[in-house]
Amino acid sequence: MLSLSDFWRRHRRKIFITTGVLGGGYLLYKLYDSQRRIADLDRQQCEHDELLKAQMQAHYEEVQRIADATTLPHAMHYLSIRIAEELDLSPLTDKLLRGKEQPYTLSSSEKLELWDRLKILSFTKLVVALWAVTMVSLYIRVQVNILGRHLYIDTARGLGSSDLPEDADLIDRDDQQKFLASVDYLANYGMQAMISNVQAAADEALKGKQLRDIFNTVVLHETFMQILEVFMSMGSPHQWVDFLMPQDIRFYKLVTASGHDETTLSGATKFDELMVETRAVLSRFVHHTCFGKLYSDLKIN
Repeated sequence: MLSLSDFWRRHRRKIFITTGVLGGGYLLYKLYDSQRRIADLDRQQCEHDELLKAQMQAHYEEVQRIADATTLPHAMHYLSIRIAEELDLSPLTDKLLRGKEQPYTLSSSEKLELWDRLKILSFTKLVVALWAVTMVSLYIRVQVNILGRHLYIDTARGLGSSDLPEDADLIDRDDQQKFLASVDYLANYGMQAMISNVQAAADEALKGKQLRDIFNTVVLHETFMQILEVFMSMGSPHQWVDFLMPQDIRFYKLVTASGHDETTLSGATKFDELMVETRAVLSRFVHHTCFGKLYSDLKIN
């Protein structure tokens, strides 16, 4: 017992130093180990994020490819057919040609009236075509961005991301196809109302312009811009969105569900959510800014 006490008195300082060194080393090791673990977790999180980004980019490019390869060409082709059907100028030109070949079949006032109608409808067709092509292209781009975001969320959920809401519904292919097909709403349901407004704007802008007036490129551009300004000033600031998509999604679901018994209209679906989100995005656009590039192109050309 005395020898142990004597040993403690003689080596106490060394024991304290050794214990301190060992304890400090252990603490340094634990600190290093924890930092290494944090670094590993950060690296794994970065790899996970990169995987999510790659998956999102792949989904986005796939939707973009579908839009560019099928949706956009189909929409533009169908749109041109509907514009040609709604604004067919051949009856007027045929009457004028017959009047030229058979001068006594039309009076001067009738010829003047036909020329005036042809003038208004020609400008109407030009403005309708340019406006419709621009807005449908915008609509498709908005669709692609919205679908890309939702597909990213679906992919992230599939990879086990913890940053997503638990009640988020996955978008199925049927809803995706219906959403992409809604680009034809303007051609099928919004065309006549839009043409009526553009025709009224053309009638207003062309007042006072006579057939004998010279229409060079400058005058043509100014006239086109006047018609656009009158057209865009009609109705509410976001009335143009109503030409592109329905105010009430239930109406669109009803007319597109005809002949499909399996389609139900009760309850909100992912398609409803996509359409509501699209309207919200489009409503944030200022109509004039949508035509900014078109204005520049017209001035250049």
